[in-house]
Amino acid sequence: MGSEVPRSGSRAFIYSEDAATVEDLDPPPALSTKPTELISHALMNAFERDYTHLTVVYEDTRALLGYLNIPRLKEMLKNGTVRETDYVEQAMQKFQRSGKIYKVITMDTPLEELEAFFTGGVAGNSSQDFAVVTDGNRRFVLGVATKADLEEFVKRRPA
Repeated sequence: MGSEVPRSGSRAFIYSEDAATVEDLDPPPALSTKPTELISHALMNAFERDYTHLTVVYEDTRALLGYLNIPRLKEMLKNGTVRETDYVEQAMQKFQRSGKIYKVITMDTPLEELEAFFTGGVAGNSSQDFAVVTDGNRRFVLGVATKADLEEFVKRRPA
């Protein structure tokens, strides 16, 4: 029973060809906002950089608190759930601190693991739209990787 060799052009081949990692995606630096920032300001920052997700950090410690999903925020604005003059904390999605285990995604995470994270989530039962890329100790947010980043990487790789 030998291990199966990935087919040329398959995702497994593309990922394993040279042990591609999240760092190979060259994710842009994370753009963070604070919960007390106005939605209009956070929205403007996201649009200027063409970001779909902003991390939300505590003002004093810069620890990760949650995220702002820009497409979801646009819907909330359209539906009147929030206004541009409201604070980010009213529209953000908070990370659950207790009782939930999060998958640590670092620059060294293999792309196969990142794809599994996107398609099955941490527990394998829900898909994820993006990953917060941190250092190994989860102290610093280094960037954000999206499904689109991974798809673009696959398209750019020679078959």
